[in-house]
Amino acid sequence: MNKGKGSLILVNGDHGYRGGEEDLVRFPGTEILLEKETAKRLHDLLSTLPEGELVLVSGYRTFGEQVKIFEDSVKENGMEFTKKYVAKPGCSEHQTGLAVDLGKAAEDIDFICPSFPYEGVCQTFRERAADYGFVERYEKDKEEITGISAEQWHFRYVGRPHAWIIKEKGFALEEYIAYIRQFDDAGNPLRFRYFGNEYEIYFRPDKGKGAFEAEFKSGNPVFDAGKQQRLTISGNNVDGFIITREIQPK
Repeated sequence: MNKGKGSLILVNGDHGYRGGEEDLVRFPGTEILLEKETAKRLHDLLSTLPEGELVLVSGYRTFGEQVKIFEDSVKENGMEFTKKYVAKPGCSEHQTGLAVDLGKAAEDIDFICPSFPYEGVCQTFRERAADYGFVERYEKDKEEITGISAEQWHFRYVGRPHAWIIKEKGFALEEYIAYIRQFDDAGNPLRFRYFGNEYEIYFRPDKGKGAFEAEFKSGNPVFDAGKQQRLTISGNNVDGFIITREIQPK
């Protein structure tokens, strides 16, 4: 398994994206690409809201596209502004296909900083996001941790139950990745229950190529009917893997 792949990878100024061959699809009604599961969950979430009031501004970007956005922003806005709001090429979540920028529908939408206020339909999206696996990635009180200024329009898919836990504990993704390291599968998993669903989550350090091949195939969920468990694995893009066991009702 590759610790640089999966919905829980940490991509920031200290941990560049090392993935590739993303499973991308075109988001319905747009030319924007997203990682397949991200697109599905975003579509499900938007379908609960009034049609046409929110716009998907940005999704997957190639390294080259991020270079151009960064350089254009430096020319138009200066380096200080750009460092606050535009990730360095190679360090952008948009290169994973797991990140989305959304804006309130308007005649003119700022591509770099679209309007997404803490009220109305935007706030309703924000309040429902975790139920569909999304978190608001760059919050104002986390700027020193994330290295990015507050971006109320930028959401990141991490999946369930992780979005619920991140929201409940008020974590940035950096804090969640560090928090999970204390839990292991030797009788010390993180146990979490939400609306009748029961989960166990634990961390394993990277032990080299092939360490998980007997348990997992290509990072896809594996259902163990004998144990009534559904297992998923994601690299953290730092030092190991996060494994989630969803215990199925009997």
